[in-house]
Amino acid sequence: MFVQATTSARNNGKTYVAYLVRESFRTPDGPRSRTVCNITGLPAHTRNLITASLKGQDFLPADQVQLHDALDYGGLAVLNAAWARFRLAELFVDLGTPRQRGLLQAIIYSRLLFPCAKLSVARQAEGTWLAQACGLAADESFDEDDLYAAMDQLNGHWVSLEKQLYARAFPQSVRLVLYDLTSVYFEGRGPEHWSQYGHSRDHRSDRRQIILAVATDPEGLPLHVSVLRGNRNDTQTLQGLLHTLRRRFGIKEATFVFDGGMSSQINLAAMNAAQLKYVTRLSAAALQALVTELALEKQLELGDRQQLMEVTHQGQRYVIAGGPWRQQRDQERRQCRIDKAEAELTRLAAVKRKKLDGQKLASQVGRTLQRLKAHKYFTYQVDAQGHLQWARKAALIAHEAQQDGWYLLHTNEAVEACSAAQVLGHYKGLLDVEEAFCELKSYLEVRPIHHRRPDRVVNHVRLCFLAYWLSARLGGEWRARGETEEVPRVLRRLQTIRLGALQLGPDVQRTIMTEVPKALNDQLCKLGLAALFAAPPKP
Repeated sequence: MFVQATTSARNNGKTYVAYLVRESFRTPDGPRSRTVCNITGLPAHTRNLITASLKGQDFLPADQVQLHDALDYGGLAVLNAAWARFRLAELFVDLGTPRQRGLLQAIIYSRLLFPCAKLSVARQAEGTWLAQACGLAADESFDEDDLYAAMDQLNGHWVSLEKQLYARAFPQSVRLVLYDLTSVYFEGRGPEHWSQYGHSRDHRSDRRQIILAVATDPEGLPLHVSVLRGNRNDTQTLQGLLHTLRRRFGIKEATFVFDGGMSSQINLAAMNAAQLKYVTRLSAAALQALVTELALEKQLELGDRQQLMEVTHQGQRYVIAGGPWRQQRDQERRQCRIDKAEAELTRLAAVKRKKLDGQKLASQVGRTLQRLKAHKYFTYQVDAQGHLQWARKAALIAHEAQQDGWYLLHTNEAVEACSAAQVLGHYKGLLDVEEAFCELKSYLEVRPIHHRRPDRVVNHVRLCFLAYWLSARLGGEWRARGETEEVPRVLRRLQTIRLGALQLGPDVQRTIMTEVPKALNDQLCKLGLAALFAAPPKP
């Protein structure tokens, strides 16, 4: 049977449409059809249902259509595609059991999507496609003991993993290496050998810490990570890194860029002896010492903060760089320190003391100025009556203001091989590495560390490194398409795309994906990811 719409015109000019349910049948003279009923008087939506039903479509009451097991899916789909594209599963083929390899993959994904302690992975994974994405059972428990056992599989295999990552990312070897340090603090004591008190870049001097040494390429793709004792001096880290990179990755010729904390005379001499090139920043005191030895006309050139100044002094090559933004920053920083110091000096001078002790007051003033980093800007004394007197060092402040905005770079690169602008460009790349550290510690939440066993502390950092490597590779692809937003932010927003099972009555079940909002769909098209969401994944 079928529904047939017939039209008829009347003499009055009106046209009428009739909807007839007709039935086909055979006769000796051929096929015929007859009218079963007229449904013209029914509402339009009812006629449409009858038409669709006669064509073989099934319909159910709305209360029998239910969505089951809706899971956050979008970000995990992107990570899964990248995991396959970069062939990362091959790195883990010799590690543990298939389930343990899946758990390692789940830990890496979780660092990018919902970084948390291993104890919280099970709770955070609820309502997500994490287990299925990693080839695990849908009812995977993510028990913390199983996660720790999976982490332990990295022991003895990390060097091989890092070599394979390097070979895939840099088939032609790397020519420029950016190197920097950061610290990560512990909650609790941490392992006895690694966790120590030291200079905290997180401003948590009350916590034990470790130091992470990370080497990257100019695009921020990490080459290597080392875990060092929390009280390790910056200058004592560089030569170990050089030895590791040359032995592990076969880097023979490269330019290393690092900050002033690692540029000791011993380190620079070791790099010269190894015939390695470097670009490093020297201290403000080194800049001031160099400027005082320059000719007068060279000193006057410092007034033009838009221009690089190249200096060769005692056979060493230096580049003095800066700009208006740094000049303003230095001025505001110095003025802020002076204002805070004067306010504190005024407060100390106004305190009424029962007993006069000039030496104690002078000592207190000295400690205060040291804490505010303003000691060099003031002279002060306590007179016989116990009154505190102070004055600014106007000449020193004026002399320092002349060098506002400038910083000193030192390199052993030849002028023919690396111009002053290229030297500056290499160092600016190091600032991007510092931003990468912020991402490594903030988005991936390396800190704080809760592990107690030394090997698990190291493996925790290594898994965060792998997550950052995956993020950096995706970031490089997306930047080429004009995307500037951080990879973890994009992935977490894509998680709003959900996957679920649509139950149609007692028998029919179908996997569906929620509709992608237009703004998100535009971003997927921009990143070349729209094809991932054209249809639900096959079971």
